[in-house]
Amino acid sequence: MLRRFYPDEYVDSAYGIDYEKLYEQGYRGIIFDIDNTLVPHGAPADGRSRELFGRLKALGYGIMLLSNNKEPRVKMFNDAVGADYIFKAGKPAVGNYRKAMERLHTDKGNTLFVGDQLFTDVWGAKKAGIRTFLVKPIHPKEEIQIVLKRYLEKIVLFFYLREK
Repeated sequence: MLRRFYPDEYVDSAYGIDYEKLYEQGYRGIIFDIDNTLVPHGAPADGRSRELFGRLKALGYGIMLLSNNKEPRVKMFNDAVGADYIFKAGKPAVGNYRKAMERLHTDKGNTLFVGDQLFTDVWGAKKAGIRTFLVKPIHPKEEIQIVLKRYLEKIVLFFYLREK
């Protein structure tokens, strides 16, 4: 039962993923969550995120931000990194994952998802058939509803790591 929430990969950071190798394997689109995946919750894009997005675009990736946040938050981040975005995405519902792939001109076989939450980011991407990367949250300060979900995530990750 818990396996439906398991990520395909569990890594320390979005900044440590070998995107070059994944491109060689045929991946062409990356969908990112923003908060606690790329920057701390609510923070603007920083030098590291701008550099990453520049590198990914130079490799040939299409990049989409998929966030449950309202447009001002997502647009502010996007304006600095120059990707495309969908706000108020309703994750884990699959509709906007599919819409993101349509806009990227990719499909579930050549798209990646990178996010920090199991029950929204990863579960939604898995339901859409996308390869998932769960990253460790960048910063411990989070909204209360996320803090509560983190306790449940620890249970799922315990069993996930035990099976690896």
